[in-house]
Order: sequence, then C-alpha cells, then structure tokens
Amino acid sequence: MIELPPPREFTYRHEVLLAGLLVALLAAAGWLEPRFVALDTQVSLAADLWEPALAALAMTLIIITAGIDLSVASAVALAAVVMGLALERGAPAWAAVALAVGAGAALGAINGVFVAYVRVHPLIVTLATYSAYRGVAEGISFGRSISGFPAELKWLGQGTLAGVPVPAVLFAAAAVAAAIFLGRTTVGRAIYAIGHNETAARFSGLAVDRIKLLLYTLSGVAAGAAAVMHVARFDTAKADAGEGMELDVITAVVLGGTSIFGGRGRILGTVLGVVLIHETRKFVSWRWQNAELILIVVGALLILSVLANTLLSRKVRV
Repeated sequence: MIELPPPREFTYRHEVLLAGLLVALLAAAGWLEPRFVALDTQVSLAADLWEPALAALAMTLIIITAGIDLSVASAVALAAVVMGLALERGAPAWAAVALAVGAGAALGAINGVFVAYVRVHPLIVTLATYSAYRGVAEGISFGRSISGFPAELKWLGQGTLAGVPVPAVLFAAAAVAAAIFLGRTTVGRAIYAIGHNETAARFSGLAVDRIKLLLYTLSGVAAGAAAVMHVARFDTAKADAGEGMELDVITAVVLGGTSIFGGRGRILGTVLGVVLIHETRKFVSWRWQNAELILIVVGALLILSVLANTLLSRKVRV
C-alpha cells in the first residue's frame, strides 16, 4: 500500500491565501456596500451556492486522481427531469427524491465504467455525456417545464433547520463526510496515490478501476442531490437546470488548490474556492450589475490562484 499524504505545507499555505482573499473581499464589500455583508443579505444570496458547492465536493475527488467530469451539470438536468416526471405521474415526494439521486448515480456510473474499464480518457467520456445527458433530458421532457410539486418537497430547497437553510445543512454534512473520507480512510489515501502515479498505484495492488468507478458514481450522486435542491428551490424541473454549472464547479476546485495533474487537493480548499467565487460574483453583480465584468473578475481570480499555486508548489517537495 502506497502512503502518499497530501503536501500539507502547500495546502495550508494555499488555504490561508484563499481565506485572506475572502476576508479582504468581504472587508472591501462592507466598506463600499455595507448592506451586502448583512446576515440576511448573505443568507438570501447563498440560495444558489449550495448546488454547485455540493457537486464540487465530488469533483475534488475526481480531479485529485487527474480525472475530470464535464457532464455534472447535464446529469443535474437529467436527474431533475426524471424527478419532475415522476412527481407529475403521482409518485410520492420521497420516491421522486430517491429516483433523482439514483438516476444521478447511474449516470455517474456510466462515466465511471468507460473511464475505468473501457479506458477512455475522462475528458472524452464526459464531453460526450455532457451533450448526451442534456439531450436525453430535453427529449423526455419535450423541452417543457414541469412544475406544481408537493409542499413537503419545497422544504428541501427553501426550508430551515434550527434557523439554518436546509441546503446549507446538507452541504455542511456532505463536506465533513467528504473531508473525512479523503483524509482519514484507506480509499482516500489511495485516491492521492492514483493521482500521483497511477501506474505505481496499480503495481502496488490498489483497486484503481474500482476506486475510479466509485468516484464517478459519487459525482453522479452529488449531481442527483443537487437536482433535488434545484427542483425544490424553484418548484420547477426543466432540461436547462444547472446549465453552465460545470465551469463554476471545476473553477472552484482548481481555485481551491486541487492540481489538475492529480495527487494534490483538499476539501477545505474547495469549500474556500466555492465561497470565494460565489462572493466575488455576487458583489460584482451587486455593485456594478455587469455580467461581462463578472466573467473577467472570476477569470482573473483563477489566473492569480494558479500563479500563487505555482509559486507555492515550488517550495514544496511533491
């Protein structure tokens, strides 16, 4: 068994850098627009944070193995449509939720089979399913919106638990579970080993193919859960659900310090990356209401993160 702990000095430095950028952003935002940092404003703005944040947790595990999942947003759309059609036909809310998560798992497993056992590059596989899954969603829904769902379903997207939004509670639980899985389990250590050197991991007896299948299936589960949140929040299921989410998710993971070459990354960094991108987008929109400026600022933030990533990694033995 290969023991390859993540380079802690690097990850801690990068996470401190991200936390500093987040504090600086909120301080500047509070000075320019005091209302922006008010608690009620932040809770309201966070409504669309939890779906990509949930998908980013699973994406982190995949990218640590030097993989990628471009189909995550399309899987959200297809799982949402499947859920909507089930509810439209009279299925109980709990059954529709289970069906959406199960559909997401199946879609992720399809990616995993092609990546792990057919040995097609994950970029090619998930680029194909990126189009295919959304096309199927469009086809089975005939391009229409499905709405009018049970009130108990809305609690998952709009309700609170002890004053905290339910999606936030679900994400926090998932983030803690993902951090423990990655940092404290044998499979988690194997994920780093695969990303560091897959050939050596295979010769060391690691179940590389099964682990890859597991990770892509987990990405599908996360997509299914995000679909449930989306449908519950908007009371609508449509084939355009989650459109563009994959870019935000991948950007957040890379911004969080996970190496696209594999072998390095942590859940905490991803969480900070997700929040930093979210706050940057919302503040630019709040202050200047300019969609083009949002894209420029987020792109600049990613470039700066990659530069910092490179400078810090030079000081660490990987």
